[in-house]
Amino acid sequence: GPVLRHMLSQYHKKMDFVVEVPLDELRELEATKRLFNFVLGSIAAISLLVGGIGIMNIMLATVTERTQEIGIRRALGATQTDITVQFMVEALMLCLIGGSIGVVGGWGFAVFRHNILHITTIVTEWSVVVAFGLSVVVGLFFGLWPAIKAAALDPIEALRHN
Repeated sequence: GPVLRHMLSQYHKKMDFVVEVPLDELRELEATKRLFNFVLGSIAAISLLVGGIGIMNIMLATVTERTQEIGIRRALGATQTDITVQFMVEALMLCLIGGSIGVVGGWGFAVFRHNILHITTIVTEWSVVVAFGLSVVVGLFFGLWPAIKAAALDPIEALRHN
């Protein structure tokens, strides 16, 4: 402000200008941006939680449906670790597929906005990596309990299950 005002007054004798620095407006915009980021982060966290619960329910249903298979594998010598790894790999595959669909869908939406609505969306590599990585972490975290539950089944009871 003051430096610019001094320079203008030296070269522009008529005082028909105003130098204004909208600090209050800038601070208000920053506060609004922080609130907006918090709301979007909260929505993303809730979405991840709901997705994780969905993965856990799918995996628990899979464990229940395949109880006899688990019993047979255990009776034939599979360890609890083998069963845990099997179900963790299945949960990981669900997340890799879901994460891929999400990345492709997000990229497609950005292209749609750019080409149809003429609104540019900046997609950075790190945001794609973080989104995909979060998908995998959530899947592994929420797939762990069903995998441990499957591995803890008693082989004899699992074989009797109808």
